[in-house]
Amino acid sequence: MRLLLLLCAIWALAVPASAQKRIALSFDDVPRGRGAFFSPDERSKRLIAQLKKAKVKQAAFFLNPGKLSDPDGLGGEARIKAYVRAGHVIANHSYSHPQLTDSTVEAYLADIDQADAWLKDRKGTRPWFRYPYLNEGRSDKEKRDAVRAGLKARGLRNGYVTVDGCDWHIEALTSKAKADGKPMDMEALRNFYVTTHVEAANFYDQLAVKTTGRSPAHMLLLHETDIAALFIGDLVSALRADGWAIVSADTAYADPIGDVLTDVPSHQGTLTELMAWQKGLPAPRWYARNDTKLMTALFNEQVLKEK
Repeated sequence: MRLLLLLCAIWALAVPASAQKRIALSFDDVPRGRGAFFSPDERSKRLIAQLKKAKVKQAAFFLNPGKLSDPDGLGGEARIKAYVRAGHVIANHSYSHPQLTDSTVEAYLADIDQADAWLKDRKGTRPWFRYPYLNEGRSDKEKRDAVRAGLKARGLRNGYVTVDGCDWHIEALTSKAKADGKPMDMEALRNFYVTTHVEAANFYDQLAVKTTGRSPAHMLLLHETDIAALFIGDLVSALRADGWAIVSADTAYADPIGDVLTDVPSHQGTLTELMAWQKGLPAPRWYARNDTKLMTALFNEQVLKEK
């Protein structure tokens, strides 16, 4: 197995960058509270160290400044500054993480403005907005278009994602197992996290090629979680061994697909899914483990060893 990984890594280095699969990393919901294994400070330090060791020069951290006033948010501003000092960038994920479908356009844009006021003039800030829950209004086209116009007027662009492995659900399953006192196979958890995201990257890349005829620079959706702090280095190594080049968030968002404005019956999910739907490609247009029932069953079997 080690020989195979070494050969894959050598191949990846030998292939021209333009011919490689490319992916950037992003982490949502910053600052996050205590998880199953680490305090917020411990998690941030570990994430920064692991990204540096893995030679990831620039990831994107999408912020909810409203969390800074929560008890778990204490010290969050220092952790955000530490990400930026390490070379990473920060962007707007709203102030309070609302669902667009549960908000008026006016309230939603005001929430974005509140986050933007906190982000303005801070080092490392990028003019990107990521929709909470990747919810762009679902079937409400009037609301969707009004927010799109509002973002454009504010000089913000959609901080879309093209690859999603539902890491938030793996984190939730892990936290519940820990709270319930269930023994977890940590090596199996590592493999589950890594395999899920490598498979997701390849699924969405193949879908993008079917849709657009090429492999774009992808943006992977992750969250500021304990499992990311534990296994992000392993994930980066596995992606590279599989032929992926890790690129900066700036590089990913320079890809032309960022200019695509899809028009499909319901807007929520990855840009890859929405573009495939618009082209008329049949479902499923999402990675299998994004079905949380399936992911839960696999987690229980592989990590908890429950039959």
